[in-house]
Formats: sequence, structure tokens, C-alpha cells
Amino acid sequence: QVRLVESGGGLVQAGGSLRLSCTASGSIRSIRTMGWYRQAPGKQRELVATSMTSGGTTNYADSVKGRFTVSRDNAKNTVYLQMDSLKPEDTGVYYCNVQGSQYFHDPFDSWGQGTQVTVSS
Repeated sequence: QVRLVESGGGLVQAGGSLRLSCTASGSIRSIRTMGWYRQAPGKQRELVATSMTSGGTTNYADSVKGRFTVSRDNAKNTVYLQMDSLKPEDTGVYYCNVQGSQYFHDPFDSWGQGTQVTVSS
């Protein structure tokens, strides 16, 4: 079982910044992707940003492009989300997601508990 722990959420004024961290631990053979999703009250969970281990390919939701940056520290099994120019609509619970690799016969899909991000107008 792969466990994820997020941190870095909090309250910030619009235009401010926050940096989220997520560290994976447990039974890990290889990580294929690491990323972030978020869920606002009454809304569906949505993809924010992901990073593939192979090639370093990143993917961002259109709503956060140019404002958020996902990065990795592979030695620490940690993924970060630097959030700049935050907007009230960025408010929600942010969940870390880590996926294993089918190549290593371990296609796990793990989620963190979530960390609250609140952006005031």
C-alpha cells in the first residue's frame, strides 16, 4: 500500500501564493505519475496538474496554466505544486495522486487525505 501525505494548504488573499507538498511512502516499486487534483464544495474532483516520471511531461488544467507549476523530487518521492496568482475559484481541497507503472506490474492509484486551500477575494 502506498500512502500519501499532503501539506502546505492554508488561507491566502487573492493574488498570493502557496506551495503544496506531497510525499509518498510504503510499498513502491516505481512511480509513473504524480500530480494534484482539487475539489470545491459541491463540485466534482478535477485534475489540476500531473507530472510523468518518464520524459518529465506535465499536464495542467487550462484554468491554472501559467499560474501553477508542478515539480518533483524523485529521490524523496515528493511532488510539489507551486501556486501563484491565486484566485478565489482556486479554493478547494487539494488531493495528491500517485500512480504506479504497469511495466513493473504495480499499477497502483493512491490518493492523499487532502489539504485545504482557501483564497479570499
